[in-house]
Amino acid sequence: MRLFQQKRHSCLSSYLAVTVTSATLLMLSACGDSNNDDNVSNNNATYDITVYNLTNGQPFTPLGVIVHDSAYVPWQLGETVSTGLETLAESGDPSTFLSEANANNAVIMSTSSSNGPFGPGSSETVSITVDHSASLQLTVASMLANTNDAFTGIRNWNIGELAVDDSVSSVARVYDAGTEANSETADSMPGPAAMGEGFNAARNDLDRLTVHSGVVTADDGLLTSALNESHRWLGQAAKVVVTRTQ
Repeated sequence: MRLFQQKRHSCLSSYLAVTVTSATLLMLSACGDSNNDDNVSNNNATYDITVYNLTNGQPFTPLGVIVHDSAYVPWQLGETVSTGLETLAESGDPSTFLSEANANNAVIMSTSSSNGPFGPGSSETVSITVDHSASLQLTVASMLANTNDAFTGIRNWNIGELAVDDSVSSVARVYDAGTEANSETADSMPGPAAMGEGFNAARNDLDRLTVHSGVVTADDGLLTSALNESHRWLGQAAKVVVTRTQ
């Protein structure tokens, strides 16, 4: 939080009001030291990032959280996703996605949530502290575990202009990474509805990112699907709330 409330003018007034003595000079030096300490501590900004699972039957995997400036773009509709995002979308593991981000000079920090997957009606919160800048942006991603390669999240969300105690929220759509065919078979999905394979380096789908059209399920006539009506979602799957606490 940049609260550059300087005491420079009050110190200068004191200086002009008295004879320049050694004690006065020491007083001025102390004022300067205090200001430096305040500037260091007050440059921090702390944000609580909470993701709510709005689905009926889709567990969310641990969150991948990245703070960056506008030069970093984690995904783009119609484009091929990175290996890290493919891994997150197919297995739920955000570690490679975060490592890729950390190699980008525009990324300030990254982290993941630590409590494991969280189910419908639940939420997960990550607290981060960074040097404040009005240009700060946020990216958050999480896999829908009972799918082949679907993930939800937000990217390049401006949070740097939030004042202390202010909050902002957004609903998040579901993306299809386009790296694995949406067969929905038990051996091809890692979630509890299937307990099958996670990441597979082979790409056998469009190999470009799209908005997910939704699962089909056995209830819809896909007899080989391990999913049922409870695993469907309508539109957005998550709500993301960011609150600046410092």
